[in-house]
Amino acid sequence: RASFLFKIAQLIRRDKERLAEVLTAEQGKPLFESRLEIEGSAENFEYYAEYARRIQGDVLPSDNPRQSIMILKLPLGVVASITPWNFPSAMAARKIAPALITGNTVVTKPSSNTPLSTVELVRLADEAGLPKGVLNMVTGSGELVGDELVSNKITSLITMTGSTEAGQKIMERASNHVAKLILELGGKAPFIVWNDADLSWALRCAIWARFWNCGQTCICSERIYLDDKVKDRFLPAFVKMARELRIGDPMSGQTDLGPMVSEREREVSARFVQQAREEGGKVIIGGQEPRGLARGWFYEPTIIQDVGQKSSLVQNEIFGPVVPVLSVDSFDKAIEYANDSKYGLASYVFTKDNTRVLKAMHLIKFGECYINQVGPEQLQGAHTGFRQSGLGAEGSRYGLEMYTQLKTCYVDWNDKPNLPYLFPYGRKE
Repeated sequence: RASFLFKIAQLIRRDKERLAEVLTAEQGKPLFESRLEIEGSAENFEYYAEYARRIQGDVLPSDNPRQSIMILKLPLGVVASITPWNFPSAMAARKIAPALITGNTVVTKPSSNTPLSTVELVRLADEAGLPKGVLNMVTGSGELVGDELVSNKITSLITMTGSTEAGQKIMERASNHVAKLILELGGKAPFIVWNDADLSWALRCAIWARFWNCGQTCICSERIYLDDKVKDRFLPAFVKMARELRIGDPMSGQTDLGPMVSEREREVSARFVQQAREEGGKVIIGGQEPRGLARGWFYEPTIIQDVGQKSSLVQNEIFGPVVPVLSVDSFDKAIEYANDSKYGLASYVFTKDNTRVLKAMHLIKFGECYINQVGPEQLQGAHTGFRQSGLGAEGSRYGLEMYTQLKTCYVDWNDKPNLPYLFPYGRKE
């Protein structure tokens, strides 16, 4: 299995530029970001290939003499992989690679918005010599094709990255045959900047954490909480940096933000901005389509202040280049506001104080906490969420184990086996 995965990684790197161009053409992210995603796809196959000799069970002592207990990790069977449009190559690789190395077969379904990156990935797997039927791909709508994948009794595990609403529907449909689930769902990442932080570094991280991939990322900073003492320094600089972002042709090396993936997604961001205005929010920058760009679903980087913690902009996932900025008067209040969300995927904290760092690590109820840095998540880290951000984990050995089924074997190796509690009771050997 490992040899196939290593070969797939090799072929991805061989075709890296072509694959990156396909990705940018169908999804809209800048070519610079697409190249990084394609490299990440190759790294996923390499990382999991290295587990071929490290999928370990346990051998444990029994309560009884000359007996052993062995816990095996076995393949589940058929894995249904349902991937989103925001990272169509990397998300497919992150699901396919661990499923294959653990001995499963896979049926993968890409988003209807971005099927081509997955088509190319599956073609490379075929070129690598992967046996027919081990990796399969279907295209189509979630309502039709996706529903069949998750409700069919042959499916043992469903791994899906997408919206919380889609995840809830999958849970319902998969419950009929109790399939195992790995769900990476919505996010509403808080980005906390305290008065002792390195502000220049925090600014660079904040601008990227919100606007990379045009804000269409599950771990993107969706709300910023500033210490009252730094707001007047941080916010004007943040606005200035957002204004300097270059919007345009994603194939150009001089572009920071490409178009959004679809007209529908742009309309969602525009509705959030309009609702924020109606709730009393002030749009400092952006809030409209940029001028001079006739083709593509472009939307300006948008920063909004004067919104409340309970506003729609702060409570709901935006998934676009729009961010609310709030200020708080205590670190405890920042943590309280951060946790005041139905989501719990990623979070960010910038402070040099070790007490605050430890407090954030233990009290912010999110699956990932980036301290004085940003993502994306690394392969050896467990990508997981609290609350409505999902079930299970991806990445690391913890994610790998999600693709296996535990089986416990009790072995008696006595020459003359005897268990004193068998019938008939009271018998003396």
